[in-house]
Amino acid sequence: MVLIADDADAAVNGIEDGSTVLIGGFGRAGLPWDLIDALGRLGARDLTIVNNNAGNGATGLAALLHAGLVRKVICSYPRQVDSYVFEDLYRAGEIELEVVPQGTLAERLRAAGAGIGGFYTPTGVGTTLAEGKESRSIDGREFILEYPLHGDVALIGAHVGDSAGNLVYRKTARNFGPIMAAAAALTIAQVVNIVAPGDLDPEAVVTPGIYVDRLVVAGPAPAVEEL
Repeated sequence: MVLIADDADAAVNGIEDGSTVLIGGFGRAGLPWDLIDALGRLGARDLTIVNNNAGNGATGLAALLHAGLVRKVICSYPRQVDSYVFEDLYRAGEIELEVVPQGTLAERLRAAGAGIGGFYTPTGVGTTLAEGKESRSIDGREFILEYPLHGDVALIGAHVGDSAGNLVYRKTARNFGPIMAAAAALTIAQVVNIVAPGDLDPEAVVTPGIYVDRLVVAGPAPAVEEL
């Protein structure tokens, strides 16, 4: 049964130190702002964060980094014009980084949700990203072995959910949410509205409620802030 939380703090309650947390979003699009802020207030430490990038400005994911709650970031784009919080921490040796090409990141998450033990990809062959990884020649082309990326928790942002946990997304805010929901042991989704079962067009449901454990209604995304 899906838990409908009273607020974001209740929704993230119980996330433990050392958790691997999958956070949906592509830049600001689809980022579960309220859940991220609540995670910061919870104060769970030594986290491994999986996201497309390493935070923007001083809000959201960047605020978690600034508070010293994150041990490691697994992402595709660690450096952007406004990713100065991560960059400062990384240059100071205060945070770990694992760079994963974006398509590989998506497929590792999808593999985790699908129960796949690993897959071969040509992405990264001949680069430092292939160092230490098993390789295989298939039909004359070189591939490297990648493993699934599981999460203890997924924090995702959707548009509307029903009380059974079924989710629909709005345009590009969909991005990593569906595959992260399937890849985590505990999935927490923030939505702008919760409706009754049957009110959603089943053809529009992207994430079935079987993958969602907690729901909370959240407000609009905050304005960009800097330190």
